[in-house]
Amino acid sequence: MKRKRTINLTCERARAFPIEKALAKLGHFPTKSTKKEAWFLSPFRSETQASFKVSKKLNRWYDHGAGKGGNIIDLICLITKGTVKDALKIIEQDWTSFSFQQQQISKREENESRITITKIKELNHFALKGYLKSRNISITTARKLVKQVHYDFKGKSYFAVGLKNKSGGWELRNKYVKNSSSPKDITHIKNGHTKLIITEGMFDLLSILDSTEKLESEYDFLVLNSTAFLQKGIKTMDSYISVELYLDNDTNGKRTTQKLIMHSKSSEDKSMRYKGFKDMNEWLMYSAKKRLGQGAQDVFLLPQKQTCFTPGGRKEKMK
Repeated sequence: MKRKRTINLTCERARAFPIEKALAKLGHFPTKSTKKEAWFLSPFRSETQASFKVSKKLNRWYDHGAGKGGNIIDLICLITKGTVKDALKIIEQDWTSFSFQQQQISKREENESRITITKIKELNHFALKGYLKSRNISITTARKLVKQVHYDFKGKSYFAVGLKNKSGGWELRNKYVKNSSSPKDITHIKNGHTKLIITEGMFDLLSILDSTEKLESEYDFLVLNSTAFLQKGIKTMDSYISVELYLDNDTNGKRTTQKLIMHSKSSEDKSMRYKGFKDMNEWLMYSAKKRLGQGAQDVFLLPQKQTCFTPGGRKEKMK
């Protein structure tokens, strides 16, 4: 009886967590926001006009297009296709900071916390080249899919490797940052083929391209950018006669893989290729080190000239 009471109390506390903050964590940002409410593109359906409303006062949501609503726990369960226990884990990750920072954020601070893209160019900066090299991705392969994206965040300028999604947002990665600009969405790369490769993130796809020649001549590619976009992935894969799945070897990745396989008999789980590793990139990095051999690896133990970079990738003088 005591155990049941503890679980109920946890759910009650979790329902106080701001829905807007949870949506941001899952990659969804408002198209319009006032003191009382925020409007989003539905996280469940594809739409061009926002019909998903969040009441800030009540901390409740309602999807006008789907005709349903609820609290934060209901929402996370629907987006992730997970259980109440899974939803509580997601909320728990940010609960400590929330409990100490329950004051409202001013409009100015809210605007500053958003990423603003300022420039998009060919991937060329030495810091980003070094980052890609550290993950065993060649510049030639990277330039097929990603760009060098410059952006402003909280009054400072940064740059990163960027993969554009179908809604115009960007997945942003550098040595220090894993971020994304709004709106967040899937990335569907169409090469005009009937076979599709699906990955969770950009580096999974880059790793596949770097380890297998001429895939572009046989496959289209789909990067989910978040397993929260499972339904969009399902909708996209329906038009293909063959689908290969390269999702993460973790609980969430396995669950998503099984749901995709259950939906389509033409899909095939390819995770055995990197069995024992979290994802395709981790396997690729390990394979590269193994090929170098112990003698070559010892070179990295020698003293190296030190270079310091800011979180945005800018070079700094050593103190």
